[in-house]
Amino acid sequence: MPVLSPSTGLHEMLALLTSQLHPGANHKEDLVFLREVFSERSLGYLMRIHERLRQYEQQSPTPMLHSAACLAEDVAEELQNGSLEGDEKELLMLLTTPHVKAVLTVHDTVAQKNFDPVLPPLPDDLDDELEEESVKIVRLVKSKEPLGATIRRDDVTGAVVVARIMRGGAADRSGLVHVGDELREVNGNLITHKRPDEISQILSQSQGSITLKIIPAIKEEDKHKESTVYLRALFDYTPFEDKATPCQEAGLPFMRGDILQVVSQDDPTWWQAKRVGDSNLRAGLIPSKHFQQRRLTHKLKSGTSQSPKSSRVQSYDQPCEKEDCDCEGSGQHIVSPKCKAVAPTCGQAFSWEFYSASLRRSFRLSRKDRDSSPEVSQSTESGESKFFVYEEVTLYQQKPSVKPRLVVLIGSLGARINELKQRVIAENPHQYGIAVPHTTRPRKSHEKEGVEYHFISKQAFEADIQSNKFIEYGEYKENQYGTSLESVRSVLARNKMCLVDIQPEALKILRTAEFKPYVIFVKPLIPESQHQCSIAKSPTGGDNGHITEEELKEMRHSAEQLELHYGHFVDKVLVKEDPTIACAELRTILELLEREPQWVPVSWVRT
Repeated sequence: MPVLSPSTGLHEMLALLTSQLHPGANHKEDLVFLREVFSERSLGYLMRIHERLRQYEQQSPTPMLHSAACLAEDVAEELQNGSLEGDEKELLMLLTTPHVKAVLTVHDTVAQKNFDPVLPPLPDDLDDELEEESVKIVRLVKSKEPLGATIRRDDVTGAVVVARIMRGGAADRSGLVHVGDELREVNGNLITHKRPDEISQILSQSQGSITLKIIPAIKEEDKHKESTVYLRALFDYTPFEDKATPCQEAGLPFMRGDILQVVSQDDPTWWQAKRVGDSNLRAGLIPSKHFQQRRLTHKLKSGTSQSPKSSRVQSYDQPCEKEDCDCEGSGQHIVSPKCKAVAPTCGQAFSWEFYSASLRRSFRLSRKDRDSSPEVSQSTESGESKFFVYEEVTLYQQKPSVKPRLVVLIGSLGARINELKQRVIAENPHQYGIAVPHTTRPRKSHEKEGVEYHFISKQAFEADIQSNKFIEYGEYKENQYGTSLESVRSVLARNKMCLVDIQPEALKILRTAEFKPYVIFVKPLIPESQHQCSIAKSPTGGDNGHITEEELKEMRHSAEQLELHYGHFVDKVLVKEDPTIACAELRTILELLEREPQWVPVSWVRT
């Protein structure tokens, strides 16, 4: 509760009481009603009038009686009728003296008159005058956190006005300050001629109770309702590197993959958001989806950006109204002969390579082909609609009665994710499964249909391609290989978690409500130099053995390109240094996936 002093006025006490009303879960409607009543301008006027009347009563002199002259005559008459002694004779002489009689007569005349001020009649346009001249005193309790409001100078009137209220901040929680309010004084100091940055400095240096004198704006109906929209950020954002933001101190920095709760979309250019899991209750400014897409398009057209997935944000020239606030592996590295393969969604031929000890099941795009990823060219041609900036998400909890989520492993050059996948499945074959691929090569004597492969004819394989039944497919030594959607469904239907090792381009097929894929990016620990690689070589023949400087460079470039073009699809990054440790980490990730809720696109759970 606010601390009151004997000198505290009723209107000040009312302001302090209003600032303490925070609607809770049980009595939200009652507290909101009280806050609205106490915030009424007319009630504030009545409190001020009451204080002035009390002050007048305490300071104005009041006569004891209105007929002193008559009383003196009565006393003199009584004295004359009796025997008098010394004091009585003196009193009688004084009361009958003409000067005393004159003084008492004047006293009675003055005492009988009314000297109270006479108020003029109320004007007809009283409401308009009150609207223009009303001043509100707001007292806020400020800790080390900022007040959560930005100010600017009006270009027309020159007045310092509240430009923005940050949701969850001290100003927003008080409910006493609104956008458009004109700021006149801070702690009794006139600030009408100060610059907004000077005023912000005063506010930032103030601690404890801050008293603001403001002229309220004409308020419309309060439509403040906190949003329940959650977005996954698909790019990195640093407000202090963004020249377009209205107030860099009020910006919310975030990294790709962070979950943001958007609490206000009132401004079409700058939304207010909070990071999920952040202890700070005050929202910050983030660029809106449309604005971010628009300026990425501008950067691409002007040649200032080489990729639509740029992780850093820099503004382009755009007029904006600046505001101020008071913030503050084992085995060898195998490269097989190249084979042609295609992804069913794009209909183009690409050069694919095998990078796994188990050549029959793992396809990889060559580094050259990754550099010319179709996703970049399509985004360039089609404009801002292809720029990924935010994805609306919601929490999803896996239920025992529902089929498990698909686990997708993607990896850069040298990650050897097929070996990692096979080890995890071999340790728990009843819980995890693999999608059996299709092939057109002849079946060997030790192989069984539906175990190592599904053996089909070339005609049947071509028919399945035309029917878009494959997630991905390719050709090796004049034989075709492919992983079908039906083979994935078969594993999931047995209530097993299916682990697939695919090209990132195939994610476009699998990212559906049916599969709800959880994407793990397996990235090898890449030494800075060949010398460090030799030191880090595992005694069991780890992934880093016998790698040249050129191969290290290719591995590094492969990881960067995959993260650049497909990082927005990734749910978890697994850095693989030692195969045994990486296998244990993967098991932990899979166990948490079953037990804990995960953020997934809203479209996957909405019916």
